[in-house]
Amino acid sequence: MFDIKSFYEAKDVKDAIDALVKEPAAQIISGGTDVLIRVREGKDAGTALVSVHKIPELKGVKLLENGDLWVGAGTSFSHITGDPLIQKLVPMLGEAVDLVGGPQIRNTGTIGGNICNGATSADSASTMWTLDAVVVLEGPEGQRKVPVREFYTGPGRTVRERTEVCTGFLIAKENYEGWAGHYIKYGKRKAMEIATLGCAVRVKLSEDKKRIEDVRLGYGVAGPTPLRCVKAEESLKGHEVSDREAVENFAKTALTEVNPRSSWRASREFRLQLIEELSKRALAEAVKKAGGAANA
Repeated sequence: MFDIKSFYEAKDVKDAIDALVKEPAAQIISGGTDVLIRVREGKDAGTALVSVHKIPELKGVKLLENGDLWVGAGTSFSHITGDPLIQKLVPMLGEAVDLVGGPQIRNTGTIGGNICNGATSADSASTMWTLDAVVVLEGPEGQRKVPVREFYTGPGRTVRERTEVCTGFLIAKENYEGWAGHYIKYGKRKAMEIATLGCAVRVKLSEDKKRIEDVRLGYGVAGPTPLRCVKAEESLKGHEVSDREAVENFAKTALTEVNPRSSWRASREFRLQLIEELSKRALAEAVKKAGGAANA
């Protein structure tokens, strides 16, 4: 069924890196929900695979001593959704990855694969951008940390070198504490669908819950990579949650920062409509989750 040159099960991260160095053009595989599809379609036929699926240090979620949240790259979507720390501190991330594929995919696919695949449609990507997550990579030259906003270089491309292993993601305490958010995935079907557009909004409200102190707006499939609409964010900061004019301006400004394309799933024009409308809907839900009363 699969045209594979070789398959190696790495014992730990160092073992995986060594295997990648020794075997030219070898690829990492974890859950395999993306890699095996490419192999089956002949795009990566005859490739050597190095599996990191059974490496314990790549799995799980933990709170570090400094308050930062660490999410292992090998953690499956189902485990992220059900993790107590995720549910308490960043439930939006659990809700976003719970929209990936079907149960079988969510039980097998990993957040590391979802991000490192480089797809702008990845359901975790826009949420990770609004969380200002940091991608942790380990390779022959040691460890390096790359802000997720600098990780993507184009459609299906990232800064990760072939011999590097993504070990996890860091979410700083200041990027989740006091924040609430909402992710909306738009697709032709309600389930098991690749996103036509993904919209993530996070907000931090004033103590009386009437003013937006800070906001972040991220999209998937609104450009060649996931993206943040910084100008739109700046336009809304400091406004009352009930300021309809500010919300409309927020949505309109987002249109100046995106570059969606037409595809068989949707036209550019339809995606632009979604970009404007979903920003307002996701903002309203985020404000509600933060304890405010939105009128968007």
